[in-house]
Amino acid sequence: MSISQPNQSNAASVPPSVHVRAMITWIAIFPLVTLGFFAIAPFATDWNPVLRAFVLSIVVVPVAVYLVVPQLMRAYRALQGRRR
Repeated sequence: MSISQPNQSNAASVPPSVHVRAMITWIAIFPLVTLGFFAIAPFATDWNPVLRAFVLSIVVVPVAVYLVVPQLMRAYRALQGRRR
């Protein structure tokens, strides 16, 4: 017995262009980095800038990749679906 999947239009399955993905990633990363800098500023003022960037990236990258970017991609697909 096979489970049939609903037909999806080819347009919905085509990934966004590399330019759109880059913009979505930037939209996710920039606010997270900005908030992160403000969040660690009180206790990281004496830290080496490389250490500060390292600690910030340990938090920002997973949050962006697993939480923020997927939500933005869903929103982008929803907007694209309305346009068609």
